[in-house]
Amino acid sequence: MLINEDIREKEVRVIGDDGEALGMMSSNAALKLAYDRGLDLVLIAPQATPPVCRIMDYGKYRFDREKKEKEAKKKQQVVELKEVQLSCRIDTHDFETKARNAVRFLSAGNKVRVVVRFKGREMAHQELGRDVLTRFEAAVAPTGIVEKRPVLDGRLMTMIVVPNKNN
Repeated sequence: MLINEDIREKEVRVIGDDGEALGMMSSNAALKLAYDRGLDLVLIAPQATPPVCRIMDYGKYRFDREKKEKEAKKKQQVVELKEVQLSCRIDTHDFETKARNAVRFLSAGNKVRVVVRFKGREMAHQELGRDVLTRFEAAVAPTGIVEKRPVLDGRLMTMIVVPNKNN
C-alpha cells in the first residue's frame, strides 16, 4: 500500500477520514489536505481509474489490522494427525488401551490414523485386519467417525478417523 509521497498519480479520487467523498483533485492537493488534518494519504485502489486515495491515520490502521490478524490466528485450531498402530493378533487389553488413546486424541480435536501392520504370512489373512479395524471403529464410535475407510497399502492397512462434530 502506497502512502503520502510514494503516490505518483497526477489525479486521484479522495475519500475523507469520516468516509465522505471529497472528489477529484491532484495528488499534491490531496496530500496537503491530509497533512493539514494531521493524517496520511493512503492509496487504497490503485487499479481504479482514477486511483482512489483515503485520508486516514495509517499507523492506527496498521495496528488494528495486525491486531485482527493475531486474533484470527489465536482462534484458528491446528489439527494434528496422530497414529495408532495395531496388529491382527492384538490382545483385548492392548486393543482397549489403543482405543482409549485414540478417544483421547479425538476429544482433543485431532485426526487419528489407525494402522494394522501385517507380518509374514499374515498377508494371506487380510480379513483379520479388517475385523480389527471394524472393532476399532465401533470402540471409538461415540467420539469419532471414519473419514477414510480401510485401505491396503503394501503391508499396511490404514483407516482415518476424525472427531465427531456433535461432541
